[in-house]
Amino acid sequence: MTRGRRSTKGAPVKRPTIADVARRAGVSKGAVSYALNGQPGVSEATRQRILAVAAEIGFSRSSAARALSGSASDAIGLALCRPARTLGIEPFFMELISGVEAELSARSYALTLQVVADQDAEIAVYRRWWGERRVDGVLVCDLRTDDRRVPVLEELGLPAVVIGGPGGTGRLASVWSDDAAALVETVEYLAALGHRRIARVGGLPELLHTSIRTEAFTQVCRRLDLPDAVTVPSDYTGEEGARATRRLLSSPARPTAVIYDNDVMAIAGLSVAQEMGLAVPGDLSIVAWDDSPLCRLVHPPLTALGRDIPAYGVHAARQLLAVIGGASVGEFRDETAHLTPRGSTASPLRIG
Repeated sequence: MTRGRRSTKGAPVKRPTIADVARRAGVSKGAVSYALNGQPGVSEATRQRILAVAAEIGFSRSSAARALSGSASDAIGLALCRPARTLGIEPFFMELISGVEAELSARSYALTLQVVADQDAEIAVYRRWWGERRVDGVLVCDLRTDDRRVPVLEELGLPAVVIGGPGGTGRLASVWSDDAAALVETVEYLAALGHRRIARVGGLPELLHTSIRTEAFTQVCRRLDLPDAVTVPSDYTGEEGARATRRLLSSPARPTAVIYDNDVMAIAGLSVAQEMGLAVPGDLSIVAWDDSPLCRLVHPPLTALGRDIPAYGVHAARQLLAVIGGASVGEFRDETAHLTPRGSTASPLRIG
């Protein structure tokens, strides 16, 4: 685990104030108070201008009341743009949150969790949380290519740590793991077993870590002269993982090994293979990303890429608390996922 060279200068956390609204709107603080509280004393045009400025910088009427105490909220926020049904069955987020909670509880901080429908809703949540002093900082998950949240968080001055990367995080601190190296290790392992037709069921294509994995998969397969390698996008659910598996196993050039971007899809793929009369690992080898108890409970137990996800959450929370405290924090490279071979992988020449 190493710290990256890029760093951001630590600075005191500054929330939007009534004085900021007054300065931007070109009015007095009293006028801002009148406008926010719906009291007479300002024209309608001035009121609307003040409200527009307040909304832009994330300041609301409740912000003024919280500002009187001058105290921190002692909470950090985590907004997740994933379907609630996915979060309920995917072990990764539950383990990540358990690690975050462990670090926060030891420091007497609370975690504010909200599920949102899209990035616009997530950005609106950040503006509201920061303007209303509900959180002291946020953790950002599922980094996207050219992610719109990054410049917004920089503009707001909201302390944030991105769980993901490398790259694409702007001036924000980050915690990341080398997914490309783990993917290369997995493909090389399958190739060493004798597999020539390797497929991958990936995650959401717009996510940065998905594109990093896809690029690494493409490059290593090209280097190892595996021309039939293919990636099929999915959404991490068991249903989509099963559908992708059926398409792959029904193709003329059926793969002899499939790598799945999470454990839920891998287990669904195992079920489809058995349903189609294929022996695992005799006819098909399966590898899951993010090892979990589920991978060890099925038969055969799944070969998996694993890392200490609760520790990943601990490191992210620790970095964020340092940012909130005004420390200079850059990127933190966490451990790379390691491959644990189990009963779901073998040579394609083996008779199941």
